[in-house]
Amino acid sequence: MKTYLKITMLFLMLFSINEITAQKDSTALQRKARSMVRQGNELYQNKQYTDASVAYKKALSNSSYYDKASYNLGNALYQSKNFKEALPQYELTAKTAEDKLTKAQAYHNIGNAHMETKNYQGAVDAYKNSLRNNPTDDETRYNLAVAQKLLDKENQQNKDDKNKDNKDKKDQKDQDKDQKDDQNKDQDKDKKEGDDKDKKDDKDGEGDKDKDKNQDPKKDDKKDQNKKPKPQQGKMSPQQIKQLLESLNNEEKKTQKKMNAKKAKGKKTKQEKDW
Repeated sequence: MKTYLKITMLFLMLFSINEITAQKDSTALQRKARSMVRQGNELYQNKQYTDASVAYKKALSNSSYYDKASYNLGNALYQSKNFKEALPQYELTAKTAEDKLTKAQAYHNIGNAHMETKNYQGAVDAYKNSLRNNPTDDETRYNLAVAQKLLDKENQQNKDDKNKDNKDKKDQKDQDKDQKDDQNKDQDKDKKEGDDKDKKDDKDGEGDKDKDKNQDPKKDDKKDQNKKPKPQQGKMSPQQIKQLLESLNNEEKKTQKKMNAKKAKGKKTKQEKDW
């Protein structure tokens, strides 16, 4: 029993010593953090925003829940135009701050950072949260009006762009439909012309068949027999050669007859001598 009591008392003594040491370390870190914040504030006042950011970050490394260091770091980053990096610092302050004025100021700065990045919806929401914590802040109310106007303009532009895209898509769809209809019309026209041509050819062919069918073959043969063959140019048929020979023979006979007549006329007649 005595041993148990001794162990318990020893444990309590060690715990108390550790707690006291932790408190001393925590106090020392807090003092160091406050010192770094003061250093950062001096740099901020001299517009050395990058160096001020470094000092505030060192303060937070010693005391991570130091609200003032977070808020001042946000301001230094904002002044360095690191708006996206400043946002988490302001949001932490807005979440952990206990008084409404500090919350209002943090939301106001969140709205300003969103305005710089053209996130107008985020800016409107932040300014509204700021006015909920401090309804009498006219600067925040003015900034809210500007942010709302820019948001409305952006929404209208997006709506117009969407309508334009839809109209362009509809026009393109109508154009494609018209082009397809024209192609179908051309194909139907070509097909119709081809069918008409085939029908005409079939009709002409049937007419020729009927003509050949109605023609009398015997009549054609008789006509061919009665028709004399026409000699080719530069050649004589056997019949023509025969007629020519007969003609020459007759002419020769006529000529011989005339010659004989002339001889008979020119011959002296024998006269008897009168003694």
